[in-house]
Amino acid sequence: MAEQAVSIIESNLRAMMKFFGRASGKGDITERDGLLLIDSGVNYSVFNIAMLTSEVRRRDELVRRLATAAKYFEQRQTRWSLWICEEMLDEGVRKKAPALFADERLRKLTEAPGMIAERLRPPSRPLPEVEYQRVSDAKTRSDFAHITSMNFDIPFVTCQSVYGEEKAWAHDYHGYIGYVKGTPVATTAVVVASNAIGIYSVSTLPQHRRKGYAERLMRDVIASYRKSHGLETTVLQATRAGMPMYTKMGYRAASHISVYMT
Repeated sequence: MAEQAVSIIESNLRAMMKFFGRASGKGDITERDGLLLIDSGVNYSVFNIAMLTSEVRRRDELVRRLATAAKYFEQRQTRWSLWICEEMLDEGVRKKAPALFADERLRKLTEAPGMIAERLRPPSRPLPEVEYQRVSDAKTRSDFAHITSMNFDIPFVTCQSVYGEEKAWAHDYHGYIGYVKGTPVATTAVVVASNAIGIYSVSTLPQHRRKGYAERLMRDVIASYRKSHGLETTVLQATRAGMPMYTKMGYRAASHISVYMT
């Protein structure tokens, strides 16, 4: 069951990441040599991504894959990030991995535990009313970019170059904005893959936090997808700040995802 949970979380994340390769219309998505390589067309590390597509059992194999990723992004003249599910590394390789990443001038940015819930628990507190809209026009695209910029400390112009493009939302990554009395306060996004509803880009503007808006938005959007797709399992990657909320909702940590960047 543990291995299955890791596989669901990791493969759903890979499906989500393809959004960035399609968003600007200038990107690329390539799979080769045990890697998924995504260039967003925007020279910003976290939007240009390398991920493993199969397990790594030997040190030299990880070295080879890192070299492949470095060469790909060097040819495209862009900075990049490595998103790695640590459970895909053999235990011996995992111990040596930080030194190998340092050799490629990759520094650790963050850890994002992969979490899974086969079924959500009922809310532990009354939740506020939130109206939500799917990202579908210039205003909702701008609202999504603005909230993402504020919460993840990314320049707005960079977010706008990705999330502000109409073509970005034409595939299987669907964004949602939560509004309170017409004011945008929170976001979430969904990808359905690997028989799970993947939840991403959960954020709330600083002045509206700790009021339950993000949880209410998540629950309403998940309920809609549960009804339309017949799925109960949901997965996400948690920030440290978000862990308490997700745990109360019924999520449990099942994998360890580390992000390194040039």
